[in-house]
Amino acid sequence: MASFRQHGKGWQARVRRQGYPDTTKTFQNKQDAERWARALEFEMDKGQFVSIDEAQRTTLGALIERYLLEVTPTMKGASEDTIRLKALIRKPIAGLNMANLSAARIGAYRDVRLKEVSSGTVIRELAYLSSIINHARREWGINIPNPVQMVKKPQTPKPRTRVLTDTEVSKLLQALEPRGRRSHWTRPAVQLALYTAMRRGELLSLRWDQIDLVNRIAFLPDTKNGDSRTVPLSTVALQVLGDLPRHISGLVIPVKFFTLDAAFVRGVARAGLEGVRFHDLRRTAITNMADKLPNVIELAAVSGHKSLMVLKHYYKPSAKDLARKLG
Repeated sequence: MASFRQHGKGWQARVRRQGYPDTTKTFQNKQDAERWARALEFEMDKGQFVSIDEAQRTTLGALIERYLLEVTPTMKGASEDTIRLKALIRKPIAGLNMANLSAARIGAYRDVRLKEVSSGTVIRELAYLSSIINHARREWGINIPNPVQMVKKPQTPKPRTRVLTDTEVSKLLQALEPRGRRSHWTRPAVQLALYTAMRRGELLSLRWDQIDLVNRIAFLPDTKNGDSRTVPLSTVALQVLGDLPRHISGLVIPVKFFTLDAAFVRGVARAGLEGVRFHDLRRTAITNMADKLPNVIELAAVSGHKSLMVLKHYYKPSAKDLARKLG
C-alpha cells in the first residue's frame, strides 16, 4: 500500500508491496505523489514493475570504475582499454546517474566527440558504453533500457589503405635509430612488424620461449581472433631477433603498449612521414609478402586472417604491378 508525508516543501510517496523493495519518490504536491503511487501499484499488480533505485544511486562513472576492476582485466587488450575507459570517466557524461542516462544525452555526447575525434573513435566509445551498460543490466541489477542502442552511430570510416614505400620504410628505420634517450626497442619492434606481419599486441606479448630459431618459427598461443598461430620467420626477421638482447622478463619486446606507440609517433614525425600508424606496418608487410606468397591461403596462414574479405583490406597490390604480371 502507499503512504504519503510532507517532506520539506513537497510530498514524499512510499509504496510498500510484498515481494517488492520499498520505493519512494518526492513531488511538489500531494496529487502528483498519489498519481505516481497508483501507477506504480498498477505496474506491480500486472507484474510489470522494475525498480530503478539502484540505477538512481549509481553514476555512469561508478559503473565504468567497477567494470575496470572486475571485467576489463579478463579481456584481451586490457591495458589499452583501461586507458581509454579512464579517459571516459573524466567526461561530464560520467557524472550522470544511470536513470538519467537517456538516448538524448548519449546523442549529445556523440555530437560533441565527433568535433574532437574521428568517427571511428566515437563508434568505439559508444561500443564501450553499450557493453558496460549491458553487463550492468545482466550482472549488477541496473534495471534500465540500454540508451546507446537507440542512438544513431556515426558512419563507419572507410578501411585504411596506407602502405609504406621502400623509401618511407628506410626513412622511418633511420629515424628510429637508438641514440641519446631514444628507446632501443622501438626500431626492432617496427622491423619485426614489417618482416612478420604480426600485430602490435602479438609482438608485445611474444616471449623467447615461443620462438624456435632452428625451425624459423614463432608460436603465438593467443591471437586477436582467439586462435593460436605459428608465424614463419624470414632470414631478415631472424637477424633482427639475433641482434636483440634477452630481457629478464622473457619478453622479446619488453615495453608497454602506449610506450611503444608514443615512441613510434615521435619517430614518424622525425622521418617527415604523414598519416602513418603502427598498424600500417602490418598492411605493408602483407602487401610485400604477397609477391613471395601469391597463394592467398598461404598468405592468410602467415597473417592469421580467417576471412579473405578482411585480408583484402590489407593486401593492396598496385595496378601497375598487376599490369606487369599480366604481360
